[in-house]
Amino acid sequence: MDRVIFLCNLECELNNTDHHTDLNGVDRLIVRRGQPFIITLHLNSGGYQPGVDDFRLLAETGPYSSEKMGTKAIFSPDDSIDDTRWSASVSCSEGDYVSLSICSSPDASIGRYSLSLEQGDTVSLGEFVLLFNPWCPRDAVYMDTEEERAEYVLTQDGIIYRGDHKYLQGTPWNFGQFEEGILDACLRILDENPKYLRNAQDDCSGRRNPVYVSRVLSAMINCNDDKGVLWGKWSGDYKDGISPMYWRGSVEILRNWDTSSCTPVRYGQCWVFAAVACSVSRALGIPCRVITNYLSAHDTNSNLVIERYIDENGKLVKNYHCWVEGWMRRPDLLDGYDGWQASDPTPQEKSEGVYCCGPVPVKAIKEGQIVFKYDAPFVFTEVNADVVTYLQHKDGSVQKFLGTSQVGLCISTKSKGTDKREDITHLYKYPEGSKEEREAFERAGHQNKLLQQQLQPGLHIKIKVSPEMKKGCDFDVFAYVTNNTNAAKMCRLMFCSRATSYDGILGDDCGFKDLLNLKLAPGEGLEKQVPLKLNYCKYGSTLTKDNLIRLTAILFDYSTKEAILAMRTIVLENPEIKIKVLGEPKVNRKLAAEITVKNPLPEPLSSCCVFVEGANLTGGRTITETIGSSVAPGADAKVKVYFTPSHSGLRKLLVDFHSDNLGHVKGYRNVIIGK
Repeated sequence: MDRVIFLCNLECELNNTDHHTDLNGVDRLIVRRGQPFIITLHLNSGGYQPGVDDFRLLAETGPYSSEKMGTKAIFSPDDSIDDTRWSASVSCSEGDYVSLSICSSPDASIGRYSLSLEQGDTVSLGEFVLLFNPWCPRDAVYMDTEEERAEYVLTQDGIIYRGDHKYLQGTPWNFGQFEEGILDACLRILDENPKYLRNAQDDCSGRRNPVYVSRVLSAMINCNDDKGVLWGKWSGDYKDGISPMYWRGSVEILRNWDTSSCTPVRYGQCWVFAAVACSVSRALGIPCRVITNYLSAHDTNSNLVIERYIDENGKLVKNYHCWVEGWMRRPDLLDGYDGWQASDPTPQEKSEGVYCCGPVPVKAIKEGQIVFKYDAPFVFTEVNADVVTYLQHKDGSVQKFLGTSQVGLCISTKSKGTDKREDITHLYKYPEGSKEEREAFERAGHQNKLLQQQLQPGLHIKIKVSPEMKKGCDFDVFAYVTNNTNAAKMCRLMFCSRATSYDGILGDDCGFKDLLNLKLAPGEGLEKQVPLKLNYCKYGSTLTKDNLIRLTAILFDYSTKEAILAMRTIVLENPEIKIKVLGEPKVNRKLAAEITVKNPLPEPLSSCCVFVEGANLTGGRTITETIGSSVAPGADAKVKVYFTPSHSGLRKLLVDFHSDNLGHVKGYRNVIIGK
């Protein structure tokens, strides 16, 4: 074919739409592996002659492409496409135009590619980005329903669960994986990972495998070993950065990291790490969702037992912890362990010398198969560990409490297709006390759980709370004590409350009652109620950003010298954000959102600001509006913001109201944008 290629049209709009990447834009070619795409060649003169005009195509990725390593493919057009390997065919030839259909291998490495035509000389045809393909049955990340692909790959916003297992709070999040510049930032994360910097050829070859890529992301979302995206911080002030509570989405975080020469963004905590990992995974084509585990344990000595001390800042059970799950096949493991794989980007413990965790099959955690790759013992502990509580006396001696604490409750994620919560605890654990649970513990060697025969003490204590506990209000909490023995008991009851953060770090006292001589009459079922008043004037200044208060009731039996413990964490409710969209929601039509928040505190709010963002609603940026005057107690803070939708469909408008005394109050409004 002695023809000179005058022009190569990569047909970006056609291909990107067909490959579900058009939300990234149509100015460059972004395709998914194992699925054909079309390019059009315009020859200088003469038409294409089959059998006469022979040429080869070259697709290459990485700085040292190699056929042996799977990062370079050389192939010639054939009569038809072979979707098991790199292949091409001439789909149409008319005059000076030749249309080629090209298909990548379903296990090709993802990343940036160059495409060339070779016939004597090599002619560059252009560049493209290749992603994982959940629509391709031969791809390791294949999902077989459109509803799942829509939720776990294409949906750009979601709900992340926080709060407490008895008061679950859904926080809206803008994943924004298709916003401008985000895909490039995600590809840069791969190129900045230490494995790539040490051996780019091996790393690019490894990008064929979603297990490998997930492990890289787990390490690179935190910056503990590398130039990762987020710097974690769980205590102190955040004046040299941004509080984790500020973030409403991943877009600003990823852009800040990318435009600052990969300087870690300050600061993140578990839900932020998990949300950013979800954004990057979806951007690269790995189906992903954020998981919240309530009462999550962190075992530092691998004995499946968490020890905590009441009078010391020992390791406490986290109120909740977030990680992600990615959907993929696991050909490196036994059959039956494909599907959701847990991966944790929050830096907690090292794995193979690096702060990362997973991916490990969720099913392996449920079955107690803790020898499976990667980091199964750690994740198993997070949902199954024993918690033993001790009281440390002033003389240094310790006393073990009667009573038990559970971990791994209400494991939650957003349901597909709705904003409702899906409880997936059953995917991680068998029902408590079941035969299957015992068998899983036996496989995991969880002897503490198997041998635990907790004696029921004669005295019982539990904590109950008011139906409404709103920030700014005074309310009561209650300790209920029962004497199930035949004799009267003289006891001491200590009932205290302390502000706490979600990861179990205790703050200042916000209410305390000490009854030295509590007399309990004998008789089964007779409860004595002891109230504890929590006043805003006391707890208001002690609260952390999480709005959590930990209640602890300790009952000492003078006759037996036994101590009985009850603990509960409560979440104070923030006021509701009211969001009213004004105007007819249509693409490229300016809309207004009227945002109202009532001040629930007995003091004025100052330094009030409203932050608004939403995928395909606010142009990939955050809209900020300041409320100049202070807001009196009981008064409304009201502001109007304007935005112009860029795409049709169901979108979420995320709103964050911030003030000095109230902190961050978040809400959202679903908006259906017409064409």
